[in-house]
Amino acid sequence: MRSTIRWSAVLVILLFIAPVLAHGAVWIAADRPSSWRDADWSSAGILPSPRAEPEASIRILAARTGGLKGAVAVHTWLVLKHAGADGYDRYEVTAWGLPVRRNRNAPDGRWYSNEPEIIYALRGAEAAALLPKVEAAIAAYPWSRPGTYRVWPGPNSNTFVASVIAAVPELGAELPPTAIGRDYRTGFFPTPSGGWAVSLGGLAGVAFGIRDGLQISLLGLVAGVRFTAPALILPGFGAIGAG
Repeated sequence: MRSTIRWSAVLVILLFIAPVLAHGAVWIAADRPSSWRDADWSSAGILPSPRAEPEASIRILAARTGGLKGAVAVHTWLVLKHAGADGYDRYEVTAWGLPVRRNRNAPDGRWYSNEPEIIYALRGAEAAALLPKVEAAIAAYPWSRPGTYRVWPGPNSNTFVASVIAAVPELGAELPPTAIGRDYRTGFFPTPSGGWAVSLGGLAGVAFGIRDGLQISLLGLVAGVRFTAPALILPGFGAIGAG
């Protein structure tokens, strides 16, 4: 019994605590804005002009969140555009006011000065066909009332995007391991990658599958390994070596 406890403690230290401390040290050492007022929220210029891309599109963007949370977590949001539209629509969940926000920031705006990246993109006829389903999933988000947002373990911004992905599996989208709150649910369910997962309200869980590999979550942090697109997954760092 003591040996089991000892080895369990060693695994928790190696897989969760040590990576968080290592990435946290790097994060703290970098120059960061002191508050949201000092942060840069401007466009990062990574999206094409809507006129240069007349077809419909669905994108998911992610950027490290603010403060110490950014050492381990990203903030994700949806960017949608109907065919022929003059602009993009950005949908996300925030901690203040009505949780679900539309066009509060630039579609590809920085988040607390952190550069966003496009982690999923679908364009053309397939995107046009799925846009009504995505918009219906946004409208049906169950935690859309004021006061329902919770930073940890959820429901938060990543819970919102994950719920849309779950409601529209045809997207084939998935959130990164650093999207804490993506597994804010309880039970046994399919993953976006075609595997299976079990979660206890985002506090602990396991995901496994051909594309998922083996991922273990503890208090929202994820550690594991992928085999088909080889990657080592560490808390704070995310998927290292993913193609």
